[in-house]
Amino acid sequence: MHSATVTGTCRVSYNDKVVRGFVWASVAWGAIGLLVGLVIALQLSFPALNFDLPFLTFSRLRPLHTNAVIFALVGNMMFAGIYYSTQRLLKVRMASDLLGNVHLWGWQLIILSAALTLPFGITQSKEYAELEWPIDIAVALVWVAFAINFFWTLAIRNERNLYVSIWFYISTILTIAVLYIVNNLSLPVTGWKSYGVFSGAQDALTQWWYGHNAVAFFLTTPILGIMYYFLPKAAERPVFSYRLSIVHFWALVFIYIWAGPHHLLNTALPDWAQSLGMLFSLMLWAPSWGGMLNGLLTLRGAWHKVRQDPVLKFFVAGVTFYGMSTFEGPLLSIKAVSALGHYTDWIIGHVHSGALGWNGFMAAGMFYWLVPRLFGTKLHSTKLADYHFWIGIFGILLYVASMWVSGVSQGLMWRATTADGALQYTDWSGILNSQQIMYMTRSVGGGMFVVGWLMMIYNLVVTAMSGRAVQVDVEVAVTRPAPAADEPTSTSLIFSKPVVICTLGMIAATMFAMPSIGLAVLGFVLLLGILVFAAGMLSKSVGTGRHTWHDLVESRPLVFSVLTLIAVVVGGVYELLPGLITDRVVPMTATGEMCVKPYSALELTGRDIYVREGCYVCHSQMIRPFGDEQLRYGAPSRLEESMWDHPFQWGSKRTGPDLARVGLKYNEAWHWDHMENPRNVVAQSIMPGYPWLYDNKADRAVVIDKMKVLKKLGTVYTEDEIAEADDDYQAHAAQIVGNLAAAGKENVDPDSEIVALIAYLMRLGRNQEPSQAAQTEGK
Repeated sequence: MHSATVTGTCRVSYNDKVVRGFVWASVAWGAIGLLVGLVIALQLSFPALNFDLPFLTFSRLRPLHTNAVIFALVGNMMFAGIYYSTQRLLKVRMASDLLGNVHLWGWQLIILSAALTLPFGITQSKEYAELEWPIDIAVALVWVAFAINFFWTLAIRNERNLYVSIWFYISTILTIAVLYIVNNLSLPVTGWKSYGVFSGAQDALTQWWYGHNAVAFFLTTPILGIMYYFLPKAAERPVFSYRLSIVHFWALVFIYIWAGPHHLLNTALPDWAQSLGMLFSLMLWAPSWGGMLNGLLTLRGAWHKVRQDPVLKFFVAGVTFYGMSTFEGPLLSIKAVSALGHYTDWIIGHVHSGALGWNGFMAAGMFYWLVPRLFGTKLHSTKLADYHFWIGIFGILLYVASMWVSGVSQGLMWRATTADGALQYTDWSGILNSQQIMYMTRSVGGGMFVVGWLMMIYNLVVTAMSGRAVQVDVEVAVTRPAPAADEPTSTSLIFSKPVVICTLGMIAATMFAMPSIGLAVLGFVLLLGILVFAAGMLSKSVGTGRHTWHDLVESRPLVFSVLTLIAVVVGGVYELLPGLITDRVVPMTATGEMCVKPYSALELTGRDIYVREGCYVCHSQMIRPFGDEQLRYGAPSRLEESMWDHPFQWGSKRTGPDLARVGLKYNEAWHWDHMENPRNVVAQSIMPGYPWLYDNKADRAVVIDKMKVLKKLGTVYTEDEIAEADDDYQAHAAQIVGNLAAAGKENVDPDSEIVALIAYLMRLGRNQEPSQAAQTEGK
């Protein structure tokens, strides 16, 4: 083996200017994102706050809120922590000031672009991936600049081994690149409109493979890296267990990537994918709590400091919320629990316990520790920081507890039936408004968190003004490896015994899951043998107290990155590949017709208006196979019903009822009245009105281009259908206008957006049943 050798010293001048930029960007954008969140919370209690303006509706502001909190607040905080800690852990200045500035200002322009597009309906309508294709390209380019700067810095480092924080940063950079690029693959139609390459169930699976792992690798792994650096610094204690950090890292990055399908439990998604997501979600309990305990146990011997130090208060509470969220997530991935909690406010409470409690408190703790050091002074007021902590934590508890109560109540009321089997609560608005006290409590809790954040901004600004920006110059020891004659090559490390054992384990587990009894038994025997062999290796390692293989991997950034990428990618391949390589079968009726026809020109236009208005934020289009849902909505959704949907619209929250079969329930006149002012139809409705749809003209000119792009993506439009699209549009619009006129709605403009939207809504649920032969072939 080889050992580290100090070859001399050098003077390093850290680039903390970029750190200060990201800190201020995080606190400023964070305030905006949190205030928007407070506004949309209040809109659920006071619909008048939508102001009948398109850019202020709940459905358009909610994506702005989520993007601002995730990518602006947490994203900028994450970058500040990475730039600050990486330089000190590697004992070297970031490789390129230019790339650092490109990253800083490019990221702010991306956030500004999101703020200027999402409220105006420019969206892909995919959760956490709403931004349209020009901004997606900008995100990719800025991320590449960040990645080049980071890995370049690794290459010129003055420290041999990579500390655990760097491991998590590597996993974040590599995995987010893969997730973002794959999920946002699309074909542009216009400068601000595109269609994703995936549709229906494949789009749903890909989206939640991305969506869940955006939470994992943007909101979790980098923040864990920050925890492993800043928590020991603040506590002045070493990390509790190096061995536990190894297990925590590799188990987390491998298991997390498989868990996405738990967002689609009890849907039309194939059962194997649902079960796979549930299984790996349950397995996440172990590494997640291992990381939480490693963080909290780092404070052994320093708990007395928590009483006086607000930084440690925030860190301890943040890590505790991480533990709570990672307990609740696997719990919600159990099918029976998901059946109750999915689509309800329980999910909102779960998300915010992580976003506010874990991310928000870790951000606040890091800022209170970091800003005084960046400006060479002391924190202006520890008492004010303490007030922030207590106001913030009570705010989070009010928020989360109210959403738990509201969510469980909703789930129980939706499924409640009378003794004769009928629905007990048929009035959707009545169910929703029965929880208004919980919605108000949530707004109060959210408001308290916002107040605490504003207190922090004041405290940090005054702190910065009392000092001046510090340029840190340090003399560091340059540590270089001293190669031994028998040192393994990078290739031999990648194909070494631990990697081979893991690979064989994956093969054995795959065989065990096969429908063939012989393969399953062989896989089980092989898996058992591998586990026994691995246990023997582990016992020898524990006995010697050495980690020679991992020590070697830590000193090879390229090897470490390759192994991390493999650990991450394998789950995505297992989940996504079957759907990509399977031929698409178009189910047919007994008479030979397609039971799910592609959207007509008018329906396609209306669907894009539905997407633009963000209707997926409040409405699902997925009827689960439960008795109460069949009573309320109709027959369960079938897989093929969304096969032409770019993007899918299964939804993740039901503030309003499911719309999968709404076309069978109401006529055109009802939709006309409902969209103009929902309270004209349902007195207690909290849905905003959409009066602009009656004045705006739909863009007929672009519909042919849309159909051409969709044909390239596999939608079965014929050349004749595309050529006759405008004539078909006008004829279909005239039919809608005629039906409205028969109901007393006179002088309706057939080119108005409301006509197109009504055509789409009337289409929902009007698919024919496939013949038995087609069903068998489809399976």
